[in-house]
Amino acid sequence: ETVPDAVGVDWQFPVNYIGHSAAKSSPRPTPDGESIVIAGDTGRVHSVTPDGKQRWTYRSGATHLGIHSTPTIVDGVAYVGGYDGDLYAIDVETGEEVWHLQHVAMGGPTAIGSSPAYWDGILYFVAEYLSPKTGALWAVDAATGSPLWSDHRMGGMPHPSPAIDPATERLVSGSNDGVVYAWEFPSLEFAWEFETEGHVKGTPPVYEGKTYAGSWDGNFYCLDLADGEELWRLETGDIVMCNPAVDPTTNAVFQGGDDGYVRALDADSGEVRWRTNVHGHVIGSLTVTQDTVLVGSYDTNLYAIEKETGDVRWTVENNGHVTSEAVPHDGHIYYAERAHIDHWWDDSQEAVLQQPGHAYRLSER
Repeated sequence: ETVPDAVGVDWQFPVNYIGHSAAKSSPRPTPDGESIVIAGDTGRVHSVTPDGKQRWTYRSGATHLGIHSTPTIVDGVAYVGGYDGDLYAIDVETGEEVWHLQHVAMGGPTAIGSSPAYWDGILYFVAEYLSPKTGALWAVDAATGSPLWSDHRMGGMPHPSPAIDPATERLVSGSNDGVVYAWEFPSLEFAWEFETEGHVKGTPPVYEGKTYAGSWDGNFYCLDLADGEELWRLETGDIVMCNPAVDPTTNAVFQGGDDGYVRALDADSGEVRWRTNVHGHVIGSLTVTQDTVLVGSYDTNLYAIEKETGDVRWTVENNGHVTSEAVPHDGHIYYAERAHIDHWWDDSQEAVLQQPGHAYRLSER
């Protein structure tokens, strides 16, 4: 996909209403391009046409903190987890429930913030448990919702999404206990773990036998997928929790963090090619396109940054923090933001919703 030189907002509608600090779910176009599936923090999953007309709304049981998982769409079915600990399969044409895996069948997780990874008929995702505060990697039959396997070694109520690299036969995930875990794939025998000194909340992408993970210890790590050996690290001096993006065409990995900068790094050496100030925390997913990097910031702007130079091509100002992935599709860009809530971080005053968080479509202007 390419990104226009200038953009404007085609449409927007409210989807997010709470101040929960997790990144918001990202809009997901269906493979045929006829629908955009958008999950919100009220627990509702919406389907709209590319021009913004409502097709259907599915109401999940995740009514407390809603849905932050991004839907995975395969063969006409959207799979998404909720903060009720349940996993949902929804027909993308009709909005009808295909199946619903309840948390009691998985030992009572309190949430699934992880976005499912799909491979050969099986969904892989991470579930969070409250008492004690632990996590588990699950494998579930995509056709039936039947649990097939789980590993409960994770700690700290994790919600990163797993990444699969069939070339090196590894499945990898981060965790809130500060550890990056890897399993052999598809056997799911445990392979290795790498410990950092802070939470690992971002999804670690896999590329050319390596994986990349940011930590709350202020470092961004490159690890060998085969054995978990540290190949290099970048010290940022602040929390790193976003999902990085990898660009095979330039052998670059793009990283953001709480220091307010987006960086282009050499994927092999970690050398910084450029860095750009986006004036706020970056906690969502970076998207790399043919010519730009798309990234949302706590300064309420969505940025399009030139991939080669780090120059800002354009920004779009929004109501709340932009923490979803910006998804380019068929000449448009879809994304979602947090609600604008006054005093959310101030316990001495009552939080007041000023503006719900919206889902957007941008197009060339």
